[in-house]
Amino acid sequence: MKNFLQALATQRWDDHRYYHHSRINQALHFVSALSFLAAYALLFVDPASAALLAWGVSMTTRQAGHFFFEPRGWDDVNLATHEHKEAIKVGYNLRRKVVLMTAWALAPVLLWGSPSVFGLIAPAPDFSGYLHNVGMAWLALGVGGLLFRTVHLFFLRDLQTGLVWATKIVTDPFHDAWLYRRAPGHLLRGELIDPMHHARGASGG
Repeated sequence: MKNFLQALATQRWDDHRYYHHSRINQALHFVSALSFLAAYALLFVDPASAALLAWGVSMTTRQAGHFFFEPRGWDDVNLATHEHKEAIKVGYNLRRKVVLMTAWALAPVLLWGSPSVFGLIAPAPDFSGYLHNVGMAWLALGVGGLLFRTVHLFFLRDLQTGLVWATKIVTDPFHDAWLYRRAPGHLLRGELIDPMHHARGASGG
């Protein structure tokens, strides 16, 4: 268990120091974390609505931070190129995220064009039913994406790495809500980039 928790702390630390320099990205992660926590609570009551919230708000804000605001040039905090960081990323790098987000965007289109998904499900009787089916499709995509990469890491790395990454993803909303709670304040003071004084020269934590 001690090794597992140390590996989890390392994955979280690397994710922070490599991929969260932008204060806008951090603030969006804070918003994403709060909405994910709301989606977690809603999951026990209405899974489809939870997935609509998680993908419609939480994932879009989270990934917008990475795609549009995070610097991609030379990282002088970690002395690494963007390409190097993308190559060693444990989870979904930007290329993999493009595939995932494409599937997310296509799911509503598929359900609109073929309400029964070619006979696999009962067609929605109205727009509310359509939204429900979209939510369930997004829920399946989220669970599937998590399981796929977890098992993929079993083969690429080892069993522990995959399980640690899955644990990190599921618990990220709790961690990010605390870690990035001050990011909106930094933005209001005009600080667009975290100076990362705590991460300079560090190799783990």
